[in-house]
Amino acid sequence: MSIQVAIIMGSKSDWDVMSHAAAMLSELDIQHEAKVISAHRTPDLLDEYCAKL
Repeated sequence: MSIQVAIIMGSKSDWDVMSHAAAMLSELDIQHEAKVISAHRTPDLLDEYCAKL
């Protein structure tokens, strides 16, 4: 099954909050992945990632 939800964070420190979202998605059996991609530092990488979704 393919990814249904992408959790994109600007820094690793955001994981403290977003880990709860990932846990809920897992409980609901929703396929997801979490990535740290800064829109400010690496906008091209973020654009490339989003284009693949």
